[in-house]
Amino acid sequence: MERPAWAPQGIDLSVPSVSRMYDYYLGGSHNFEVDRQAARRAVEAWPGLPKVAQANRAFMRRAVRFAVQQGITRFLDVGSGIPTFGTVHEAAHALDDRARVVYVDNDPVAVAHGRTVLSGDPRLGTVSADLRSPQDVLEAPEVEALLEPGEPVALLLVSVLHFVPDRDEPRACLAGLTRHLPPGSLLVLTHASPESGPRRDGCATLREVYDAANAPLVTRSKSQIQEFFEEFETVEPGLVPVPSWRPDGPPEREDPVVFCGFGGVGRKAGTAA
Repeated sequence: MERPAWAPQGIDLSVPSVSRMYDYYLGGSHNFEVDRQAARRAVEAWPGLPKVAQANRAFMRRAVRFAVQQGITRFLDVGSGIPTFGTVHEAAHALDDRARVVYVDNDPVAVAHGRTVLSGDPRLGTVSADLRSPQDVLEAPEVEALLEPGEPVALLLVSVLHFVPDRDEPRACLAGLTRHLPPGSLLVLTHASPESGPRRDGCATLREVYDAANAPLVTRSKSQIQEFFEEFETVEPGLVPVPSWRPDGPPEREDPVVFCGFGGVGRKAGTAA
């Protein structure tokens, strides 16, 4: 296929990217036909996936607002994906325009697009790095500057860890990042789980779709997800289905498919944020 002008050189246009598939679910335009084909297969296997992506994005915005209300103005969004509507910095700057955000992703399109649309704003940075190599994340100049002053940071891992298989030791990868966070920092996390939401016959097909992409889909139990908060005390209401975490208003009648994962926010022990 013809390479779009915005696509960096070196991208394999024959392999779907989970980041670009997520962009498609959210209605973005920075994806290729191979991503759209994979995403459509995923939606056929699990109808409502775009709503799941939207629910995760809404959770992220609520968690960011919570962090700012706790006095946190530094955000590290790892596995951030392609900047689209409802980004971390938009949610944070709506409450405090001093907020600083560093976006980290290993997808070349996400990084290139982020650098293009976010350039010129000294409060924002975009880093090419992989969660599975936490040292690469921490050694990026933008991240070093974010962490150096010792002020609390909100680390976001929204819809990311379920793309890190056990063989890559996701808890060790996470610990490599969180051990460097100052006391009072927050961990913001969502993760797909078979224990939340309706059972679906298409789950096996969904895994096949992601196995053929650049990252497998690994669902985990609630207790396994809770283990990611080992160094953190989860704030109320704890680890709950994503739409149930501090909703903006009274609960509305939701498509049950959006309850297919858990989300939570934890605070690192020490001086409160």
